[in-house]
Amino acid sequence: MDAFKDLRIVDNFYQTSSFFPMPTILVGTVAENGKTNLGSYSLCFPYYVAGKDYYAMILESRNSSNTAQNILRGSKVSLNFIPDRKKYFREAVRLGFPGETTEEKMKDCIFTLKDGLAEGERPKIIAEAFQVFECSWDGSLEDAHLDKAGNLEGYEPPYRNFNGITSKFGAHFILKIDKILMKEQYRGAILDGVKRNRFPSVPVDYGYRDSTNFWCSRFKKPFPEKIQAKAVDVQTVKYAASRIDPNVKFTDEACAKLTKIPRIFLKAALTQMVSIAKEEGISLIDERALELINDKRRKEKKK
Repeated sequence: MDAFKDLRIVDNFYQTSSFFPMPTILVGTVAENGKTNLGSYSLCFPYYVAGKDYYAMILESRNSSNTAQNILRGSKVSLNFIPDRKKYFREAVRLGFPGETTEEKMKDCIFTLKDGLAEGERPKIIAEAFQVFECSWDGSLEDAHLDKAGNLEGYEPPYRNFNGITSKFGAHFILKIDKILMKEQYRGAILDGVKRNRFPSVPVDYGYRDSTNFWCSRFKKPFPEKIQAKAVDVQTVKYAASRIDPNVKFTDEACAKLTKIPRIFLKAALTQMVSIAKEEGISLIDERALELINDKRRKEKKK
């Protein structure tokens, strides 16, 4: 086996000093003329995923880009996930070239733009996308709303840590997810159970690696690997269940059906079950009540 060697870390290390797979996203924003501007991005990842009062993505951008300037002016964003088609990736590379105005880059755009479902004045979404996140920039974090558009030659300090203008040429935007839109066939797969042949064709972008090319890998159907769940013993479930709410009890038989819940998620799952039980006027959760509660949990998840 080849030994590891040290590699110097330089600017844009995710492209120049590593092999880093990323999504291929076209970010829609509203330009000054009211038209939708599309910019290509891969530095866009989940940020707030649980435990907050909203869910969010983080977008990293050059602060002089059309996208960044439009967000600073208007805050509304669409994140369009395009499927793996060679002509789409070619268009994404074209749309990612810096220096063009919205009018210049969108003049011959091959994508079909349509209205989304979120309210208010927003950028249009791409009809060919397999999913779209309609978002709003949370400029309240770090008082980033005080950062203004217009400095195309770079911003002077002080800089913010994680939201707004974060360096002379860089910006980060915490984007609250207002709606997730998905094509029906893939929405159905998530709600009914994802199978190998029901995944969208998701391209993987490897970013800029030399002065000539961007690189992208073709989609291949994923393969499943069973989760090796370690069951907790029934006594652990009984102990945890007894400490949730003194007015709602679990039978031994019901606890026995909950041993496959990972220990780290056990308290949260039991708390949700007790909450539903109280809504339904149930004070003793037996096997029948557990079926009713789990059915309601599944319906809430589908919503």
